[in-house]
Amino acid sequence: MGPFRGEAGERKEAAVVVLRLKRLGRCHRSFFRLNAMDKRSPRNGRVIEELGWYDPVAPEEKQLNLKLERIDYWLSVGAQPSPTVVALLKRMNVDATPGKKIAAKEAAA
Repeated sequence: MGPFRGEAGERKEAAVVVLRLKRLGRCHRSFFRLNAMDKRSPRNGRVIEELGWYDPVAPEEKQLNLKLERIDYWLSVGAQPSPTVVALLKRMNVDATPGKKIAAKEAAA
């Protein structure tokens, strides 16, 4: 995506959405939220949508809580996951390929 001209003629970059972690918690007790964010915003900056959380200190079965349908949506519209988010999605058996099509839900007969 290249730059384009705004109303006043200034150069602007096209917005890119990324899926990345936002760090919360205190020292030596990390807690992360998975968010859809503008690539230009800082790590703990403004969020478009919260998609779940990750607690690395919790027991294995209680470490991840993700909204998989919304993550699939953001990936389908081209959101770029960070390398850490890709690793977390693999743990949940989710394909982290940006731009993939959402599988059609089969109607229960």
